Amino acid sequence: KIWCQYVRAVTFSFKGDIGQAIRKSQYIHIKYEKAGTKEIVERKLKPVAIMFSEYYFYVTAFISDEEIKKDFEVLNDSFPTIYRIDRIRELKILDEKFFIPYRNRFEEGEFRKRIQFMYGGKLRNVKFKYTGDDIDAILDRLPTAQILEEEKGYYIVKVEVFGKGIDMWLRSQGDKVEVMG
Repeated sequence: KIWCQYVRAVTFSFKGDIGQAIRKSQYIHIKYEKAGTKEIVERKLKPVAIMFSEYYFYVTAFISDEEIKKDFEVLNDSFPTIYRIDRIRELKILDEKFFIPYRNRFEEGEFRKRIQFMYGGKLRNVKFKYTGDDIDAILDRLPTAQILEEEKGYYIVKVEVFGKGIDMWLRSQGDKVEVMG
């Protein structure tokens, strides 16, 4: 219980600090605990948004350090990476400022349409066959979904998404979904 209270307090504090850095276009430096491995990594970031999803707050930010970028799936990615705020172990707001041209600004709505379970990664197209009763549930969950084919008893759907979160969601649909590509 004490740990939960601590995490809530730190998350609340970091949210405010990160929000201020976003408003002032200031870099942040974080020490971040990676999911699963518990490894602590350091990042210099250009924060662009705080988002809430799946019970957690996240900071979306562009990685500034070119040396670290080369370890990522997509070089020169035009979309930010995602960091769960309660996994940030240390946060420092830097005096250094950054500039993102208006045409390259972060558009949260477009980002949210293509992200599942806040798993970042490469932009990809996924095609699947859906045999469930309610195609509207699929279209609501996946705003970029397009029905390519509709036959009695199934739909062929294509969706544009970031990362591998979609794979987890598709598996959760059981035998109602068959991934085609």
